[in-house]
Parts: sequence; structure tokens; C-alpha cells
Amino acid sequence: MTETANSFIAKSTIKAADLEHRRKINFNIGRYNAVVPQGKQQFADLHLARERAKNIKWRAIETLDKQLEDFELNFSKRGGKVIWAETSAQAIDEILNICKEKKCKTIVKSKSMVTEEIHLNHALQENGIESIETDLGEYIQQLDGEAPYHIVTPAMHKSKEDVAKLFADKLGTDPRLTPEQLTLVARKILREKYTKAEIGITGANFIISDIGGIAVTENEGNARLSCAFPKTHIVIVGIEKMIPSITDLALFWPLLSTFGTGQKITVYNSIITGPKQENESDGPEEMYVILLDNGRTNILQNPKQRESLYCIRCGACLNACPIYKNIGGHAYGTTYSGPIGSVITPHLQGLDDFKHLSYASSLCGNCTEVCAVKINLHELLLENRHESVEEGFTRFGEKMAWKLWKVASLKRGLMNLGNGNLKSKVVNSLFKEWTKDHSNLNFSQKTFNQLWKDRYKK
Repeated sequence: MTETANSFIAKSTIKAADLEHRRKINFNIGRYNAVVPQGKQQFADLHLARERAKNIKWRAIETLDKQLEDFELNFSKRGGKVIWAETSAQAIDEILNICKEKKCKTIVKSKSMVTEEIHLNHALQENGIESIETDLGEYIQQLDGEAPYHIVTPAMHKSKEDVAKLFADKLGTDPRLTPEQLTLVARKILREKYTKAEIGITGANFIISDIGGIAVTENEGNARLSCAFPKTHIVIVGIEKMIPSITDLALFWPLLSTFGTGQKITVYNSIITGPKQENESDGPEEMYVILLDNGRTNILQNPKQRESLYCIRCGACLNACPIYKNIGGHAYGTTYSGPIGSVITPHLQGLDDFKHLSYASSLCGNCTEVCAVKINLHELLLENRHESVEEGFTRFGEKMAWKLWKVASLKRGLMNLGNGNLKSKVVNSLFKEWTKDHSNLNFSQKTFNQLWKDRYKK
């Protein structure tokens, strides 16, 4: 078993037994579950809306090469600069080069899972550049030295008392402050950072091909400030975030907000098509968009797994998953947790090291049921398992055990051989990997074939 698999099992074992953690998660996801049905009422036909969204993403991914080239052409016309990064290292090098050119000491950064994926904050810190998370949830996590817990709500596992104590420890505030007061404390600190930062970094919820722009949706306004205040704006975005047309946002923005937070639409929705123009009074003087691959073309070339690139990162599958709700986001040990993370991470970071995530599922199908763009997530988890076996990422003992199981299953004489106690003993000794994390297999004293013969014996 790999080190990542051992770490996952250890962390998930601890979290599954943590009743306080479960209470907090159930409380926060319970509030999500209460508002999502209200948001869905805005759709006259929700099934049709999701189907159309899936078809649009299908078109975008199937023609991704052309869509990306069109985006670059249209974005460059307005003075924007496009950088193609094949790996996380290339993306970091490009950002550091820009920082060096601008003599940057401070960066303000809005919420972005892609920057978490490439560990950007760590790289900036190593190079003496201060990077401040401006999303409140991300800011809380940064203060606590933790990675985001959830794709949409980074500090979902913390109660208001936890946050008050954290602010008291790190910022010297009164530990009895209310959530509103804590927010004002963060607001005061972050607003000073906006005025000092030389560079602002954001992600993008969507790349829009036909206008050469990016779309950002948020509830706090921090992303707008991150791209408007500093003189240089850097966007880093995965190439799969492509949509063909600006008109597609009329469908995707409501879908993302409803399935992400239960809102009909988020508070701030921005379309940014380049740096400040001659007739404009605000905005950055320079704007860069870094188009990140980092393993996405591995998924793109896989006809079955390609569907996972349709994901719009609404986080609905995490909130629906019984595994995620028991072990939490940090147990996965990856940037993207929950069902969608278990599908894509083995292809982004290596099937051998992360195939275990695809087995951490009940295959109940709830993730597929709630997906905003109808990705067949539970089927893709099964496909990951199949691919891991096909590529030989199984141990000798496991292979032999399944071969013996197959031989016995295909021969009625062997199936009927011995009583249930004997079969249970033999099988449980062979499948030690199963019994280590599951209850023992218990066979009935007689097979169905034997029971049938006994019943209709003449």
C-alpha cells in the first residue's frame, strides 16, 4: 500500500470517529440542504437545464483546442497576455517572473482552487512575497495554516466559536466576538492589503471563448477588488473551465449558484476581458491569463474519463456524499476532495498513488444524482477501479485471491464443497485486505443450489 493510501486510511479512521467534527459538518451541510431546493425553483425544467449545461460542456471539451485558440486571439486583441503552462512548475515560474519584473512584495489573492492545486502560496512565501487570501473562508484557513476543507466553503469544518478563538490567538481580538464582528475585523485588515498590493491573483469560474474573457462569481466582492486595485492582474485557470459563448453564462451562473450555495444568483458576477482600456477609469494596467494543463490533457485523451472535465466546481457532490460527510475534506490529502476529487485526482497526480480514493465510495450514486451538469460520477469511480487493475496496480496476493474466487464461482462442485463455516474461514484468510477494513464475509451453511435441491427433492 502506498504512503498516500496509508495516510488516507489513518486520517479517515480518526475523523470517522470524531463526533464533534460530524456534528459541525452535519449542521453546515444541513443549512445547505435547506436552501438548495428553494434555489432550484427558479428553473422551469431543472432536468432540461442540467442536460443543456452538460451538452454545452460536451461541445466545449470536444473542441477544446479550437476554443482555447479563439480565446487567446480575442483576449489578446484587448491587450491581454496569455501564458500556456503545461505543469504546475511552469505556472509558478511564470508568476514568479512577473513578480520579479514588477518588483512585487505583496499579492492579494481571491479564492482559487487552481492556486491551491499548484501550491502557489508556498512558492511565493519561499521567494519572499507575501500572499494574502482575501476570501473570508480562505483567510480563516490561511490564518490556521490549513488547506481548504471544501471546494466552495473552505472553512466548513469550523464553528463560529472555532473562528473566534482562532482570531483571538492570531490577531489578538476578543474571543467573544460575533460572526459579524469577526467579519469586520477581517475586512479592515484586508482592505489595507488591497491598497498596498502590486499584483492581484484570481482564478476563473469560466473561460469565455467568443469574447476572450473570464467570468468570476463570488459573494464578497474580494475578487473584484483583487483584480481592480493592483496594477497587475494575473488569472490562473484550468483549461477545462471553457464555455463557448458569453450567452452560456445565462445558464451556468444560476446553475453554479443554486447547486453551490442555494442562491438564485451570487452577489457579484464579473466578466473581465482584459486590462484597462483608454476610455476606462479603473482596472489593472496589465492582465495575464495562465492556462493550466497540469494533467488535464491526460483526462482529455481518455474517452470515458473525459466527462469529468465538465465539472463546474459547485461542490454539490461533496455535500451529498456519505463518505465525505464522515471523513471530511482534509482526509483525502488532495486539493479536490469528495466524489469529483476521487475521480480526477488519480489522473492528475498518478493512478498508482491515488487509486485508493476511487475505492473510498459506497457507489450509492447520490453524487451523480445531484451533479449540476449530470456527470456520471459513480460510473467514473468504477472506471478508475477498472483502469487501476488493467494497469497492474494490484498486489500479487490480491490478484491470486480474485483468480481463485473466479475459479470457484464458475464451478458448481467447488461452490457446494464444504459447509458455510469452512468457506468463511478460507475466504476471510485469503482476502485479508478486505477484512482489515470490513466485517468478515459469512457464508450460509448451504448454497442456493443446495437449498433449491432440498426444497424440490423428489
